[in-house]
Amino acid sequence: MAARPRIKDVAEYAGVSPKTVSNVINNFEHVSEHTRTAVQEAIEALGYRVNLAGRQLRRGRTGMITLAVPELDVAYFAELAKHVTAEADRRGQTVLLHQTGGVRERELAALRGFDAHFSDGVILSPLSLLPRDLAGRDRRLPVVLLGERPAEGGTDHVGIDNVRAAREATAHLLARGRRRIAVVGGSTDGPQGTGRLRTDGYRAALAAAGVPFDAGLVVPVEAFLWQDGARAAAALLERDPQPDALLCLNDHLALGALRALHERGRRVPGELDVVGFDDIDASRFSVPSLTTVAPDKEAIARSAVSLLLHRVDAPETAPPRHDVVGHRLVVRESTGGGGRAGTGSGGRESGGGLRESGGGGRERAASG
Repeated sequence: MAARPRIKDVAEYAGVSPKTVSNVINNFEHVSEHTRTAVQEAIEALGYRVNLAGRQLRRGRTGMITLAVPELDVAYFAELAKHVTAEADRRGQTVLLHQTGGVRERELAALRGFDAHFSDGVILSPLSLLPRDLAGRDRRLPVVLLGERPAEGGTDHVGIDNVRAAREATAHLLARGRRRIAVVGGSTDGPQGTGRLRTDGYRAALAAAGVPFDAGLVVPVEAFLWQDGARAAAALLERDPQPDALLCLNDHLALGALRALHERGRRVPGELDVVGFDDIDASRFSVPSLTTVAPDKEAIARSAVSLLLHRVDAPETAPPRHDVVGHRLVVRESTGGGGRAGTGSGGRESGGGLRESGGGGRERAASG
């Protein structure tokens, strides 16, 4: 039986030093793309695998991280969990998955590491935490937050620019001649959550276009689920005048709204346009296919895992980071885009349009 390849073997194969191989394995930033590719090819060719047991014993770590999200039956969080798990596996880590339901007590438990020692750190997507919860947390447990940027700045955070993303989606609808654009899941007051930030972006786009803001077109929802979108769309059709477009603050709301519009004989696009957020897989295969804001989920996962593992290895060496990852507006049939669902990555599909952007009740399933 052949001996397991070692870092030294990988280094010789790639023509680099063992230290460089270690830097690539640990995803250190200051490695050239050419060198990183050469080392990764050597790892694949030799079948090298990180010796997790030895590594963790030396470091006093478990080799496990926790991902805590509100709801796994919301497609955005399921897809995000897939990317986090893949990135963690690439970094030699195991992911423990926890569903909080968006309940503050469960989110607090995650923030404390569940009062156990089975995880080296936590990636948490909170909906109900208060600023004082973050300010008073135990700093010995590394934590990275996902979603909107927290008011308390002492915790690492990864998200997209929600204001900019909503502004761009609204500008797209305005460019198509829409003027009565309803925001399904929006909020004009309360804390700076995802719904509020995206509503702020919507209002900024209206102001830039000289379109008056109508607070009656901002429609809160109990939760960000299919049925909530359907109910909101049905209620909006009872109004006079009716909206000519719906900006839905996640794809579940948008797909529910599409169903309600279809049942009432409304043409999309035509009589109304519909835009969602998140670019979940179902958005490519709805009829019509859904125009949506696509956060870079892979980049979110990569950044969150990297930040967390950096804190695990060096918890007090750097100030907190707030990483803003990219997003893009994927234009599909629901706003007059192309018609075929595709198999490409990143939201590109045959016949569709892609607009790039740099960057990145209860909001029970809001995301991004």
